[in-house]
Amino acid sequence: MTAQDYDSQLLESVSVRRRRLRDALVFGAQRQRRAVDERMGKAVAGMVIAAVLCAGCVGWSFVSHRLIGQDPYSPGVSTPSDSPTSR
Repeated sequence: MTAQDYDSQLLESVSVRRRRLRDALVFGAQRQRRAVDERMGKAVAGMVIAAVLCAGCVGWSFVSHRLIGQDPYSPGVSTPSDSPTSR
């Protein structure tokens, strides 16, 4: 093993030890709970992002129909069944 390999291994082990100490200080002994909390946080964040995207689509549709001047609930083209028949 060369001196440079030893130095890089030593630096890497020091950084791993610091990260483990920081994680132990921040999260404590409840490592399993931290993993569950992170997964729940990601799930909630995903649902929030999906809700914001849906609201954005609805808002965009409303604004585009308002700018066009068309009522979004009225049919765009009249169909023959809408016209009065002569009987």
